[in-house]
Amino acid sequence: MDIYVDTAKVKGRRHVHFDSIDQLLEEIKRVREADRDGSLETLGNWSAGQIMAHVAAWIEYGYQGYPTGPFPFPLSIIMRWMGRRIIKKGMQPGLKIPRVEGGTYGQEKLTVEEASARLEKALLRLKSGEACQFDSPAFGPMSHADRIELNLRHAELHFGFLRY
Repeated sequence: MDIYVDTAKVKGRRHVHFDSIDQLLEEIKRVREADRDGSLETLGNWSAGQIMAHVAAWIEYGYQGYPTGPFPFPLSIIMRWMGRRIIKKGMQPGLKIPRVEGGTYGQEKLTVEEASARLEKALLRLKSGEACQFDSPAFGPMSHADRIELNLRHAELHFGFLRY
């Protein structure tokens, strides 16, 4: 039986910041190398593969469609305001999507090699400037620049649970 860890209370997380997709791509290489040499450590509930698969999934949803519909009206207004704040200040650990098993989507159990390849592909698609076809169910329509920043903040949150 797995023991659930409240990720909002995890100690020892790294403070990670990405100014660009290229910086995140470099971090993925470092994580992959740390996994290969056995120095990679994960904190929280997910493996490194799950973390990267999750970040990739949320980028892909903008192109393929989200697994959930738009948030209800009052909540959508609050979330759009929070989106601006998240882009500037980052995401907090421990938040969950109500009534979703595990609190979020895209928790596939992949190896680091599989997940890193998937995440790199998703990031290169985002970096190419290809317009996303689907609006965020939480934050609504976003500029491409804001979508990149939101995905970088999302990666910062999750990559902070990886140490090497």
